[in-house]
Amino acid sequence: MRDIEKMKFESVSVTEENKEKIANLFPGVITDGKINFDLLRSMLGDEISKDEAYEFTWVGKRAAIAEAGRPIQKTLRPSIEESKDWDTTKNLYIEGDNLDVLKLLQESYLGKVKMIYIDPPYNTGNDFVYCDDFKVSREEYEEEAGTYDEEGERLFKNTETNGRFHSDWCSMIYPRLVLARNLLSKDGVIFISIDDNEQENLKKICNEVFGESNFIAQLIWERAFAPKNDAKYISNSHDYVLMYTKSIVNFTIGRLPRTDEANGRYTNPDNDPRGVWQSSDLTAKSYSPSGDYPIKTPSGRIVEPPAGRCWSLSEKAFSERLQDNRIWFGSDGNGVPRIKRFLSELKFSGMSPTSIMFFKDVGHSQEGSQEVTKLIEAGAFDGPKPVRLLTHLLAIANLQKDSIILDFFSGSATTAHAVMQLNARDGGNRKFIMIQLPEHTEENSKAFKSGFKNICEIGKKRIKVAGNKIKEEAGLVGQGLDIGFRVLKVDESNMEDVYYAAGDYSQDLVSLVESNIKTDRTDMDLLFGCLLEWGLPLSLPHTQEKIDGFTVHTYNEGDLIACFEDHISEEVMREIAMRQPLRVVFRDSSFTSSPQKINVGEIFKLLSPNTTIRVI
Repeated sequence: MRDIEKMKFESVSVTEENKEKIANLFPGVITDGKINFDLLRSMLGDEISKDEAYEFTWVGKRAAIAEAGRPIQKTLRPSIEESKDWDTTKNLYIEGDNLDVLKLLQESYLGKVKMIYIDPPYNTGNDFVYCDDFKVSREEYEEEAGTYDEEGERLFKNTETNGRFHSDWCSMIYPRLVLARNLLSKDGVIFISIDDNEQENLKKICNEVFGESNFIAQLIWERAFAPKNDAKYISNSHDYVLMYTKSIVNFTIGRLPRTDEANGRYTNPDNDPRGVWQSSDLTAKSYSPSGDYPIKTPSGRIVEPPAGRCWSLSEKAFSERLQDNRIWFGSDGNGVPRIKRFLSELKFSGMSPTSIMFFKDVGHSQEGSQEVTKLIEAGAFDGPKPVRLLTHLLAIANLQKDSIILDFFSGSATTAHAVMQLNARDGGNRKFIMIQLPEHTEENSKAFKSGFKNICEIGKKRIKVAGNKIKEEAGLVGQGLDIGFRVLKVDESNMEDVYYAAGDYSQDLVSLVESNIKTDRTDMDLLFGCLLEWGLPLSLPHTQEKIDGFTVHTYNEGDLIACFEDHISEEVMREIAMRQPLRVVFRDSSFTSSPQKINVGEIFKLLSPNTTIRVI
């Protein structure tokens, strides 16, 4: 008989995976599931850290690190009625605490995300931040700090009077970045918007999580187009966007489209038939004897390289370029030699990104607010980024046409808007995953009065309206541009959590344990719980059909086949086995008896020996 395992319905334990990695390198240091650090230190010898070391720490850091590795027993429940183009879309909109969602996605999207953009709370003293207290129970924290509201919301206003003002913010962001890094592909890149309040701390955290060597840039975004005359000291006109890659050796920066302004810098003062050109410095910083020689200008002047430098070309290479009219000595033929670069011969079609992003190129904060208001009349949404800014970041992320883009502080869903727009422009099939906690809108706000009770309603509405507008303006109505999204919502596990002493069981309780699935859960709830357990992407095609009166679900043409009905007939079991799926899942109650369960194992052993079978 082949073994039929029971599904755990628990997110992956990052901590256990890390222990397995250590065990693979040093098998002897693991005893009874615990790491012998003294032995590990001995094996590493002098490579271990000394007592004193440069490090960044705060109150609660150890707990935040531990939280990143702790599994949860939660699930994602599909909401087809709130989705758009459920059957065909490859995009996801997930409602819930992003810490929970990132844990749930660890298997399905491990190493698959090319770009992450997030715009977390800036910790200005008025922001709501996630209340992740990892040391005490909710009741204890509520009593001590009073940070939960009457409805037990996970957000609290982190004011500067809070004694753990910076610590709470660091503890919030740290585990989310650890989990986010796991999702990045080997050439993946993350962008994080931030201001001066936590920029310094965020960069230190990112150096620790992503590695200091994987830092690419701290971009400066000119977010304000006019100074504020009522500023107390300095009118702050910029924010930052920190940029890190998963692995600097695998990442290649994307190039930006050339602009008319940039092309206008190329001229043709000598009427070269090859067209317009620019001249660039012919010297090099690093000295080489082969580049240290005198050059005679057309006017007869002898020019030597500056002290400590040399020419970037060898004497032979210089002579070849001189013969090809690629050396420029100025209009009078007496200047220091420079090399001509022709616009028509540029190695790359695009331009190198610069560290400053001016609002004339990428938009400003007011533009972002206006975009949301014009689309859905949501009012003054707090700080939405302009689409042009995200388009700029998408370009330098060097995306492929099928890349996955993740935003786990989705807000008004500017990232989704930009991805759809980019796909319409170049025919790409990039996919987005938006994650957002359904934060309540202020009761006196225009958004609330317009019918938006939480931020998720704003984001979903924006994607729908923006997608239709993009498709229409691109002339793609009726064509394959994906402007839909599947809505999934974080919820407690699909399984009943029943713990009773042996003497406390009644017949009703025995029945409850036998049917251990919560009564409000549908087949789709169970199916998506299985997808998370097995690490399958959540946006693949799904069909369902009736076989001999039983509902059978097929996911991605046989990656998974599931039937969650009771007492399934042997004919149905055989039909499923004959389709030779990679995975199959049933309920415990799908079998009428233990002998039938054994028989089903034998059926699959005969007809589909490579199928993995599990039950819930």
